[in-house]
Amino acid sequence: MRHFLLLWLFLLVAAPLRAEDLRVAVYNAALARKGPGLLLQDILARDAQVEATVGVIASAAPDVLLLLKIDFDHGGAALDALAALLDEAGLSYPHRFSKRPNSGWASGLDLDGNGRLGTPDDALGFGRFAGSGGMAILSRYPLEEGRDFSSFLWRDLPGALLPEAEGKPILPEPVLSLQPLASVAAWEVPVETPQGTVRMLGSYATPPVFGGPNQRNLRRNHDEVAFWSALLDGALPLDPPQAPFVLLSGTNLDPDRGDGMGQAMRDLLNRPDLHDPLPGTDSVRWDRTGPMRVDYALPSLPPRAAGIVWPLDVLPPELAAVASVHALIWVDLDLADLAPP
Repeated sequence: MRHFLLLWLFLLVAAPLRAEDLRVAVYNAALARKGPGLLLQDILARDAQVEATVGVIASAAPDVLLLLKIDFDHGGAALDALAALLDEAGLSYPHRFSKRPNSGWASGLDLDGNGRLGTPDDALGFGRFAGSGGMAILSRYPLEEGRDFSSFLWRDLPGALLPEAEGKPILPEPVLSLQPLASVAAWEVPVETPQGTVRMLGSYATPPVFGGPNQRNLRRNHDEVAFWSALLDGALPLDPPQAPFVLLSGTNLDPDRGDGMGQAMRDLLNRPDLHDPLPGTDSVRWDRTGPMRVDYALPSLPPRAAGIVWPLDVLPPELAAVASVHALIWVDLDLADLAPP
């Protein structure tokens, strides 16, 4: 309880004042736990990391939030419990969207080719249990069902960089016919504001490291990012999303640093139909690799404003110390721009 009193005092000082616009945000809150049900337990107990998450979100007060790395449960109990804490902090999110992610979803196949079944790497996306480290959308405004691209097969991406050995594909047909591109999820979710519809394009990609000698994760990460360029270009058997939209993504890919194939990210950032309001801005501070840019909010409309919230800037030190190493990224859109001409 003492943590919560400190937190609300900080938020009274740090809460932003802004014009009536649409603020959308993406935040990798690191709310993944080692087993099913543990996140709900921690939320109900109001543990320090959960308090820190609420504090970071409340300091930015987004109207629509894509929350990354939050465990999924079929009843939505953990997400509902987190929304209740946010409501206590003055943020009402009556509209929420979440689906079972690919992470931890058992495939029944040896996807990583190590001769063993049932490992976290044999799930459709890495995960120790079904629903591990998924994503969710919380919104002040109504959400439509939209489209779920999470089952789109990796092999169906034009120019897919499927794992190879000695220049030859190594994934057998049973794997190719099952393996989705999205390691966690990829969605298009329309938000119905009073001035019109804006679509949230959301995804959370695998890190480009690990993945064995055949660079499975490196290649999949590249292609998860390249998927959005292909979709926007009309290069897939899917209709491109209608503008206006905002691409909110934890791509796990810095355009210039790290072990990933940064060209896919550079291609996305250089698109004329996307605006990059925070070029060169780091979004994570990892101990081993240092600061990098791996989280993005890229609107199709010119933004009114944009910013980044680091836990240490808005939380008491004791809470900031247990918060996610990621920052929350937000962007403001002028609601008048959403209205039809």
